[in-house]
Amino acid sequence: MIRCPECSAEIDVDEDEVEEGEILSCPECESELEVSQTHPVHLNVISDDEEEEEEEETEVGEDGDYSDEEEEEIEEDEE
Repeated sequence: MIRCPECSAEIDVDEDEVEEGEILSCPECESELEVSQTHPVHLNVISDDEEEEEEEETEVGEDGDYSDEEEEEIEEDEE
């Protein structure tokens, strides 16, 4: 029996049929879980926080206004 590391709910999966790297979903807490090891099966929670942080960093990097404002402030300070 495989249990969710986040909420300890039982996950109905045949332990002999899962593969390392496979992504499963917990039916109770809906966490995405990656199979990090087989025999015995070990699951890692895939963190949504990390994905959201990466998306936020990308948005700031693509947005030219942020860097322009910073440059304007530096120019004003020099004058």
